[in-house]
Amino acid sequence: MRIYAIGDIHGQLERLREAHDRILRDGGEEAKIVHVGDLIDRGPDSRGVVELLMEGQARGRDWIVLKGNHDRALPNFLRDPRWIDPRAAERKDWIARDVGAEEALASYGIPDAARRPLEEVHAEAVAKVPADHARWLSGLPAWHLTPLALFVHAGSRPGVDLGAQFEDDLLWIRKPFHEDSRDHGALVVHGHTPVRHPTHYGNRVN
Repeated sequence: MRIYAIGDIHGQLERLREAHDRILRDGGEEAKIVHVGDLIDRGPDSRGVVELLMEGQARGRDWIVLKGNHDRALPNFLRDPRWIDPRAAERKDWIARDVGAEEALASYGIPDAARRPLEEVHAEAVAKVPADHARWLSGLPAWHLTPLALFVHAGSRPGVDLGAQFEDDLLWIRKPFHEDSRDHGALVVHGHTPVRHPTHYGNRVN
């Protein structure tokens, strides 16, 4: 079995297309690809990334798409513009945290989000962001387990059974996971923490 993993995309549609093209040349049309989350924010085309992945899944491509911490922001913002991610270091809403919300919203035709009244931006987002995009992002799984590896956005809480893990940890954890050298029961393949090159640490691959 061969599985390809793509790390945090962050609205970089053209880079995602390049990665898919490389996988196509190496593994063919039937290649299994796991996208480990953070599809949106920061880059220029969050909408395009969501549309590409949704369309690929609809066509029956063997594409697993996992939820990253950035991916739960947009659906929650549409429900409540003052929603604050419980694990974010800054106790601010999505736009005020300056994590790429403005770029994500601009890709949906909502400009200058950081410089306009929050209620105005929220109303425009509710009108312009397709409901199926929000439902799809909200419904993304937090992990994917195969005989080869456990795929997850950030990592897992060491010593805790997979079924008992909290989504907050799976999407946000860093230090407790990175510093634990024990066998997690499966090789953990994750993103979330930037590295210049894919790196194997024995019990995990970033």
